[in-house]
Amino acid sequence: MNSIERFSKYLDSIEYPKQKCSWNIAGIIKGQNAFYKFDVGNMIKESENKYGKKGSFNTEADKMVFEFKDRWVILDIEELNKYVKKNNLKDLELNNVMSKLEWTLIVLK
Repeated sequence: MNSIERFSKYLDSIEYPKQKCSWNIAGIIKGQNAFYKFDVGNMIKESENKYGKKGSFNTEADKMVFEFKDRWVILDIEELNKYVKKNNLKDLELNNVMSKLEWTLIVLK
C-alpha cells in the first residue's frame, strides 16, 4: 500500500486527479470541514538519517503531507511558500518549519 492509499483512510469525500498533476488526492480530513488538494508524494532517502521531499511554487496542491510511523504532518503550501520566499530558503528542516507556520496539522495514525 502506498502513502496515498494509507492517507486516504483519514479523508472523506475523496477525489483523485483526472490527469497527472501536482496533487495526488483531494478530500476532507475526517473531523474537519474544508476540502483540500494534498501532495502526498513519498519522501526520498537522502542519507542514513535524512529524508527529503521536493516542492514547487507552482503546485496546485493546497497542503503538503509528510508521513511518519505514528503520524501525518500536514503543512499549508501557500504559507510554506511565503516563508521560503521571505527567508530565501532552499533546504528546510521540518521540525524547524512547523514551529514557524501558523497552519500545521498533525494527524495521529
